[in-house]
Formats: sequence, C-alpha cells, structure tokens
Amino acid sequence: MEQVKILNCVIDNMSQATLLEKLKFGGVVYLPNVDHVINLQKDREFYQSYQAANYIICDSQILMYAAKILGTPLVEKISGADLFPEYYQDHKDDPEVTIFLLGANDEICITAQNKINQKVGREMVVGYYCPDFGFEKSETESQKIIDLINQSGATVLAVGVSAPKREKWIFKYKNRFKNIKTFFAIGATINFESGHSKRAPKWMCNVGLEWLHRLLSEPKRLWRRYLVEDLPFFWLLLLQKLKLYKDPFVGDKTIQIVPSPSELYLVPGEKSKAKPVTLGGGK
Repeated sequence: MEQVKILNCVIDNMSQATLLEKLKFGGVVYLPNVDHVINLQKDREFYQSYQAANYIICDSQILMYAAKILGTPLVEKISGADLFPEYYQDHKDDPEVTIFLLGANDEICITAQNKINQKVGREMVVGYYCPDFGFEKSETESQKIIDLINQSGATVLAVGVSAPKREKWIFKYKNRFKNIKTFFAIGATINFESGHSKRAPKWMCNVGLEWLHRLLSEPKRLWRRYLVEDLPFFWLLLLQKLKLYKDPFVGDKTIQIVPSPSELYLVPGEKSKAKPVTLGGGK
C-alpha cells in the first residue's frame, strides 16, 4: 500500500472503495485526526498501538491539507461516520458478518442497533455493551467485555469510546477475541447511527471545519483540545516541511507493522509492503 507520513503518523493512501474491498479479509482500522497526531508525539503506548493497526486511514480534512503541503497528497478523506455504514450496507446479505457495539450508553446503543438492523433487514448487530468510565484500566472489566463479545458470536467490533483509550484497548486485547475479524475504532459514529448526535454540515466537513461544529456542540469538553492542545500541530508540520522534525520515538527497538490481512493473500511472487518502525527506549 502507498503510505503518507505526517509527523510520525503513517497513513495508508487509499480510497474508501479500496479499503472496503480489503476489509473483506478483516483487519484493525484506525482513523487519525489532528488530535491523534498530537498525542502520537507524547504518548508512547498510543504510538505503539498505532503500529499494530492494519489500516490507518485519514479522518481529517486538516490532515488532507497537511499532506498536500508536504507534497504527498492523500486521495480521499474517509471518516468513520461514512465508512461504517458503507461497510455494513456492503455486507447486509452476508450472514457471516455480525457486529458488536462497544461504547456510548444503553439508550444510544439500543437505538443504533435497531436502526442498523432495520436498514440491513436482518439481525446484523447482535449485541452491545456500554462500559463504565475507566474500564480500560480494569483487567476484570475488560475480560467481562471480551467474554460478552465472544459469547455474542460477532465477527466485527465497533469501538465507540474516546481516543486514545479505544486504540490502546484494541491493541492490548485484540488477540483474546475468538470470532472478531474486523475492528473499527470509530469514536462518535455509534452516536451518529442512533441519531442522538448530529454530524457537521457537509460543507463544514469538506473545508476542514468539522472541529468547529464539534467545539460549538460541546464547548466545555472540547475547548482545551481544539484551542490549546492541538495548536502545536501546525508548528510541527512546518518543521517537517523544513525537514527539521524529529520523531520523538525513534530509537533502538523495532516493531514490525502488522501487514493487512489482504496481504496474506498476495499473488505468488508479490512482496508485502509492511515496513518496520523504530520506537524509543523504555519509559
């Protein structure tokens, strides 16, 4: 796969149609935005979890602009709120594809479950769970969630809790699932599916102002993220453009990026394009 590097975030450069085709083989899907990229500068565990993703897909018009500034344009912005419904519609007639929703609250999950199942005409969403705050720090709670998902028989897990906890949790526990083949780290998408939250107008998404819509919708929760914590991104981008940026986690430990599941079915003689990534020393 062709890849574009923005700071230390390596993004797979593909269209939504190509991604959906590849996801027939399953895989772990992360959808970075500016806030992710900033956290990747300072959170080693988050950075490490990113190396385990099979597909890292741009979910930010700001990152689209950044890639163009760097001379390596991305072909398409793919938001989780667009990708997820397209995915389940593509598989509506495949009984092997069943979904478990993790996140939000009971009312939101029940509504999302009912609406999705009505759209596809079958019981595609087979279960949901709304974890308590701090669940990712509890081995007992995490194992309870894993057991529920395994008992459901679901083959797709949509994780709708906030970043970076969702990516870290998937990274830590993904090998404990018996049936899950596809993992979506999709944030607020479950809320959108239920209708409890509204997406930004399309024009705002297209010009890179989706963050402003979210800020105006939840100012108390998001003002610090958007107006303080994420601002250094633009300075770091300038440093990368001037070839002065340094990856804070470059070091002596090498982690192999997980190849996409579709690469396990390569044409004879074709080579995988997975590349090693270096991490810094221990904390």
